[in-house]
Amino acid sequence: MEQLEKVEKLRERANVSYEDAKNALEASEWDLLEAMVYLEKQGKVEAPKESSHTTSYEQQNQYGSVREAVKLQKEQNCEGVGKKIKRLWQKFWRWSNDNNLVITRHEKKIVDIPMFVFLLVLVFALWNVALPIFIISLFFDCRYSITGKNDMHTINAAMEQAGKFTEKVKEEYNKL
Repeated sequence: MEQLEKVEKLRERANVSYEDAKNALEASEWDLLEAMVYLEKQGKVEAPKESSHTTSYEQQNQYGSVREAVKLQKEQNCEGVGKKIKRLWQKFWRWSNDNNLVITRHEKKIVDIPMFVFLLVLVFALWNVALPIFIISLFFDCRYSITGKNDMHTINAAMEQAGKFTEKVKEEYNKL
């Protein structure tokens, strides 16, 4: 910025004469802020009545509406643990009643039970009993799938792969 532009800018902001603005800028080595301070010290410019600067979030008035919005969002997102458990239980209950576990052998349906019943069996029979039965039944050509309202394509594909793997193991065993 040229000296003339600085003089003009300071004159407009400080509402002083060209001469006072030029003298203040010369005394402050052409620094606008220092020139303004210089004019304040000389009493030619009135200092701001209140000067308060903060980085504290609570004291910044312009963010009042943001603060309220954040508070409201936190209240909406912070539902109690009880409500979350209840919502998850309802979702699980719906899913377990809408879907069935189907066990087939040689394309013939053996068992078709709601997933809830199957999961209860798993819980009470424990994994150490249910998992070996599941694996052994695969060797006896039993196949598992989940049918119902929900898309269980990935789970069914994984169960199909387990069935194919057991077939390969049986073939390799028979070759021995």
